[in-house]
Amino acid sequence: MSLGQDLAYHLPFLRRYARALSGSQTIGDRLVKQTLAAIVADQASFPTDVDPRLGLYAAFLDIWEDQGADAMAGEAEGDEAIAHRRLARITPRPRQALLLTEMEGFTSEDAAYLMDTDRAEVETLVADAVAEIERQTHARVLIIEDEPIIAMDIEQMVSDLGHDVCAIATTHSEAVAAARAHRPTLVLADVQLADDSCGIEAVKDILTDFRVPTIFITAFPERLLTGDRPEPAFLITKPFQRSTVKAAIAQALFFDDATVPA
Repeated sequence: MSLGQDLAYHLPFLRRYARALSGSQTIGDRLVKQTLAAIVADQASFPTDVDPRLGLYAAFLDIWEDQGADAMAGEAEGDEAIAHRRLARITPRPRQALLLTEMEGFTSEDAAYLMDTDRAEVETLVADAVAEIERQTHARVLIIEDEPIIAMDIEQMVSDLGHDVCAIATTHSEAVAAARAHRPTLVLADVQLADDSCGIEAVKDILTDFRVPTIFITAFPERLLTGDRPEPAFLITKPFQRSTVKAAIAQALFFDDATVPA
């Protein structure tokens, strides 16, 4: 199997990581493209002693270290401007560790390899990131989920994180009505809803009324991470871990201007 075939499966998830780390689909996708170009230009340097996914993320982080800050500074509008205000309060390495372990599912050992450190420091960085982001953010959450047990589990997780659940909706129409009534500051949305409607369409209708960060939940992430626009910046795969939801909420709120400290 060629290197390209080895890496192809992992690219949608690398795009997810790049977008979450930068807070921008534009910047994240551009840095991923630069990563692939660098690998193609020098395939002999691609590590063969680790899993291809590790090698791919390591190559991306090399690009990120070189160009990430400049890329964000060059487009410091909207989400990027919000990110810069938050980045003044939390350093990038804790966020890298948080995303690698809790969203991307790397072990602490793998994250240590990617970040050129050790497991103990990774675990400390993750704890620091979670604590700092939680201090900065608080949300009113709309949950769009048609499976009662999953909805209850998410509601409990959201409450445990110190956020308020303003409503739970199971259909497209319920979701739109709840959003208009409660004006949530975060939406957690399943893709397939009870009336066979689509959570993505419900969110699109909500976004015509006001801007709100959204995290999609699906059993089939590859159907959404296709490289086409628009794509969700924050995506959780079913079955999910509580820590994954926690990390995704923290990152989504990280780029939301409603909770940026003055």
